Amino acid sequence: MLLGINSRMALSTVREHKTRSFLTVLGVVIGVAAMIFVASILVGLSRDISAFLDDYGTNTLFVFRFNIGIEFGRMSAEERNRKPLTVEDAAAILAECPHVQAVTYEVMPRFYPGQGRPPLRVARYGKHEITNLDYSGTNSAYQDVYNAKVVQGRFFTDFEDAHSEDVAVIGSEIDKTFFPGHDGIGKTIIVDGVGYRVIGVFEQRKGQLFKDASADLTVKVPYNSYHKHYPADDEIFIGAEAYPGFKDAAEDEIRGLLRRRRHVPFDKPDNFGISSPEALAEQFRQIMSTVALMTIVVSSIGLLVGGVGVMNIMLMSVTERTHEIGVRKAIGARRRDVIRQFLTEAVVLTGLGGLAGVLVGVAAASVLPLVFPSMPTSVPIWAVVVAVLMAMSVGLFFGMYPAVKASRLDPVEALRYE
Repeated sequence: MLLGINSRMALSTVREHKTRSFLTVLGVVIGVAAMIFVASILVGLSRDISAFLDDYGTNTLFVFRFNIGIEFGRMSAEERNRKPLTVEDAAAILAECPHVQAVTYEVMPRFYPGQGRPPLRVARYGKHEITNLDYSGTNSAYQDVYNAKVVQGRFFTDFEDAHSEDVAVIGSEIDKTFFPGHDGIGKTIIVDGVGYRVIGVFEQRKGQLFKDASADLTVKVPYNSYHKHYPADDEIFIGAEAYPGFKDAAEDEIRGLLRRRRHVPFDKPDNFGISSPEALAEQFRQIMSTVALMTIVVSSIGLLVGGVGVMNIMLMSVTERTHEIGVRKAIGARRRDVIRQFLTEAVVLTGLGGLAGVLVGVAAASVLPLVFPSMPTSVPIWAVVVAVLMAMSVGLFFGMYPAVKASRLDPVEALRYE
């Protein structure tokens, strides 16, 4: 009963001083809104990245001459001088690693992280033009290893690869751009002056963030066809599919094999990198956890500012209601009753600020995908609960001193106060 009465009195005070109450908790509103907004982006990105990487298959391993990660760091002299992997390495992995069931490889221009992009490939069809292509030559195992589903047409065969046929399987975004509303199978597109007959279209990869990225702006052609037109390109990226439940064993086998083939001394680190979708997702989650920590720090500053404002207003309220406090204590109110009254008012005030911040944060998170369609957001329930509890905790902490000060007023002196 006392809690209900105190809450109603607190709400009545808020209604009587709307502007003052709003300005008091403005810092709390901003802090909570920022927390909700950033949390919704981080959770949305995490789910989107996980869905995108998991779409490549849970048993897939990526092998490259550099360590594969979300972001390449500064390269050492040893890394810059590494020799590319070879098609023979891929063939050896398939032949000598018993826990590997399929291997694919892609050839592309030499790639050096942090030292500029590879040559820009341009695809054309009619009046349409697309840049930023994921253009490479590969083998027929590509679709199995990377779980690349073909929704129109088919993938090229070993026969077409062996005979250097100029055929291509294109990504969904290229299909939508070049052939909107009609079938592009059998049409010829031009990639850097080379004509390729379209024989298939990939299904769009999962992940809203990557809807317009290179994952769906892909042009895959047979390895020998690519090598025919670009004989100097020798950067090989290898993908290996392990048998279910044996991914760790397959990774160990690949590592041991490549160390032997690349003549790595037993006391030296690998001169190549092996990764997987799960490892890349874990790297991303670590980055997101750092961003989340920074967000909490920034939001805490807003809550701190709001808490100081609440304490100042509550001290002012104690002064304004000195006579009221005297009357309550004169008719039997105990110190803890006065403390409860003022603490309830402070908690209700910051709690309302927290709820307002949640509404602002949720609204901002809902509007963001409308402005940036490829940016996924998802408001987690835990973030809402934590934000409101933190806001109420601010009221409880910063309202303690004014509440104790009010409870210590002498009733006789308080009744004399004008």
